[in-house]
This record gives sequence, structure tokens and C-alpha cells, in this order.
Amino acid sequence: MLVSLGILGLVLALAIGGSLWYLTQRWAGNIDRVADVFESLDEEVRPAPATPAQGGGEPITFLLVGSDTREEAEEGIAPGGRSDAIMLARFSADREHAQLVSIPRDSWVEIPGRGLNKINASYAFGGPSLLIQTVEQLTQVRIDHYVAIDFEGLIQVTDELGGVDVVVAETTTNEDFTFAEGANHLDGEQVRAYLAQRKNLPGGDFDRVKRQQQYLKAMFSKLFSADTFTNPGRLDSALRTVTDAVVIDDTLGNADLLQMAYSLRGLTPANVEFFTAPVLGTGMEGAASVVYLDATTGERMWEYLRNDSLAGNADEFSDESLPDVPR
Repeated sequence: MLVSLGILGLVLALAIGGSLWYLTQRWAGNIDRVADVFESLDEEVRPAPATPAQGGGEPITFLLVGSDTREEAEEGIAPGGRSDAIMLARFSADREHAQLVSIPRDSWVEIPGRGLNKINASYAFGGPSLLIQTVEQLTQVRIDHYVAIDFEGLIQVTDELGGVDVVVAETTTNEDFTFAEGANHLDGEQVRAYLAQRKNLPGGDFDRVKRQQQYLKAMFSKLFSADTFTNPGRLDSALRTVTDAVVIDDTLGNADLLQMAYSLRGLTPANVEFFTAPVLGTGMEGAASVVYLDATTGERMWEYLRNDSLAGNADEFSDESLPDVPR
């Protein structure tokens, strides 16, 4: 989603004065909307909007939620009322950098009006609006827009791009596929098994988060490559599939989306950084296995995100307990 907007911006830059209406309908118009996500939120308790940067412009923040099926993504709700992936995506004020922060789905947090529970339970309690409230309360980062991602739909892009490359720290097996230590070239079916694996990962859900991040980066890097960008048919097909795999809130109209995409035309995969919310450890709450977030280190991360300086302080959040690549 992040880099696809940058690609779309490049395409729009080439199309200005040409068939802009056609592109609006074909790509931006291909994205479905979920209604009234922000309607019920109390402005008095929400974090303040981002402060404009010195050179003008404001950072913009998306809440990305991963869903396994298109039908439920269209409702803005993940399967079973819960989500496999929760991420904050932040575009810097200069639109040349982005940070994506994963929040483990089992994070034990305070859900407004519901008490302590896993963060992804907020879906079941109140849908996207309550999840937004929960994440804003946790981070004090104001969320500007909401995106539901159908991972199954994104996986279809993999084959259209000729597969993607990932690096695995330790050999693992899931379903009928073995992912060998080192570099692996994966097609769509292999990616599906790679992202679905939950058992036999030494890092548990943390490895799964890293796999999600790694796949998104690999897929969008391939989408951004010269081989794709210079092949109009492949680019059109890939962008149609990507836009069909996401649903956004209805406050971002087609014209707004294209204007933002154009502003991101300088964003490249090299300028997108991935983080995970700092964690103290895991434990049990009743019969549920949960993740305990590190409130002190987390507040430092959220403060950097709020003031648009997380990229410059990334080294503070390297997790030496987990490998740089997933297992």
C-alpha cells in the first residue's frame, strides 16, 4: 500500500495532461470504501492532529489492518472479528520517507469501555472505530485514515510479478513447502504458506510479524522495479490487483487519494522502514496467550512517530533477541 501509492504517483506524473480521468476510474476508482469509520469518535479525547512541518506539509498516518478474505475486508472487519496484522503507517511531512510499525495482534492493552484484552479483540467489540480508538489511546498518535488489506488479494500480485525473494534465518516447513535458510524465491502458493505459518516458529507471532513485513517490502520492491514499471500491461494488471485488495475509509475520495499519491511520487522502498512495537515478553491471561508491550520504550517510539523523527532514531529500537530476518 505504501509504495504502491508512490508508484501510482509516478504514473500520475507521467499522465498529467493526458488520461487522468481514465486513471482515476481505473485505479483509484477500483478501491472500495468502508463508511463512517471516524463518525463516532469523540474529538475531545482523540490525539491532536499532526503539527505542520517547518517547510510546510503535515505527516499523515494510516491504520493498516490485515484480513484474510475480500468479503470481510470490504466490511472493514477481519475474519472472526479479529485481525492477523495491525500496523501504523506514517508518511513524513516531506512525503519522501515512511515508517510502518507493527503492533502484535495479541498485545494486552486497555480497550476503551471494555477493559484489558488482546488488541485485536477490539474488532469483535466495536469494529474499525473501536480499534482506531484503542490504537490512538495506546500511542497518542492521531490516525488520519483506515485501510483494510486483503492479504489473499495481495498474494495474487506475487505471481503476476514473477514471484518475490525473501531471506529466512532458519529452515522451516509449512504445508507442503520448505523454506530453506537463506534466500528463497517464492511464488503465490508458497507465499500463502509462508505467511500462514503459526506453529514451529521459534519466535512465534513475532516471526510471523517479521514475515508479513518482509513480504510487503519484497512485493512492493518488485512492483517498483524497472521490469514492472516499463511493462505497461504488467503494471496495469498489478495495480488493478493491488487496488482491488484494499478498502479505505470513505473520508478519502478518489481525487484526494490521487493527490496524495502524486505527492508520494518520490517515495521508494529504500525509504520505507519497518518497526515492531517494543515488547517486554509474553504470558498468560486466563487461558489466553498474550504479548506484554514495553510501555516505557514504546512511549519513546510513539513520541518519535508523533514528531516525525522515528526514522532518525531507528537504532534505538533494534531487537537483539530476534533475528533481522524471520524464521
